[in-house]
Amino acid sequence: MSAVQQVQAVRDYLLGLQQTITAACTAVDGTPFLGDGWQKSPGEPLQGNGITMILEDGPVFERAGCGFSHVTGPRLPASATQHRPGLAGAPFEAVGVSLVFHPRNPYAPTVHMNVRMLTATPADGEPVSWFGGGMDLTPYYGFEPDAVHFHGACRDALQPFGADKYPRFKTWCDDYFCLKHRGEQRGIGGIFFDDFSDGGFEAGFAMMQAVGNAFTGAYMPILARRKDTPHGERERQFQLYRRGRYVEFNLVWDRGTHFGLQSGGRTESILMSMPPLASWAYRQTPTPGSPEDDLVRNYIVRRDWL
Repeated sequence: MSAVQQVQAVRDYLLGLQQTITAACTAVDGTPFLGDGWQKSPGEPLQGNGITMILEDGPVFERAGCGFSHVTGPRLPASATQHRPGLAGAPFEAVGVSLVFHPRNPYAPTVHMNVRMLTATPADGEPVSWFGGGMDLTPYYGFEPDAVHFHGACRDALQPFGADKYPRFKTWCDDYFCLKHRGEQRGIGGIFFDDFSDGGFEAGFAMMQAVGNAFTGAYMPILARRKDTPHGERERQFQLYRRGRYVEFNLVWDRGTHFGLQSGGRTESILMSMPPLASWAYRQTPTPGSPEDDLVRNYIVRRDWL
């Protein structure tokens, strides 16, 4: 398969994945996604196109965004070459799907998933391709069965590719989704991998598909259990406070956000991951023994959930 055929195969899969996931969300929420197709204008740093699917102000999802993008650029940004310094500044092509869902109910967790392929062509060599992605869960109230289910789905998706993959990518996720300026995990983690090219294109593509295909089974049963849980103003305010941490991570640490902004990507699509509402409070400390304290002490910490 040529490099062009490889990119087309990944593109076709990702467009289908976007449709499958957004259809599953609409079936739960009852609200259709708005499809915002876009094309980069001539003369912009990036060229390419994409589709941003967005659902806002639904009965279940306060915001759910699922974006597909396929872009090319003249110089690979530094944020994408952390592990491949020899490719810094090379022309590149990137194709991926990224989603973040923010449910309305504070007992239903926020979820993130991303799968992607990058190809860079150094001046004196052949194209080099690699895959990245994963999924992670950010609850506002902790439920151990939810954490066990989510991590079990991640483990099962990776099992065909070697028993080492889940523990390796679980640790990678814990290391990555950490607010280092606070010494705090963003959520309960999941799996994360980047710069993956072991076994060549076929192996990397197969693993990326396995992760993408596992998403609805990992998240939708949790959403179904929690979306109608009775709650009040206390829970809502704590949800907004914890969403502030989500915003902090995305703006300060997230390589995907940095890559998109540094490469001249489409700002609205890059920032669709932000919650519609969030809040910050000075040195807020949960009441000892409260459900909010339980989240901080027992869930947004590194744990072996399986």
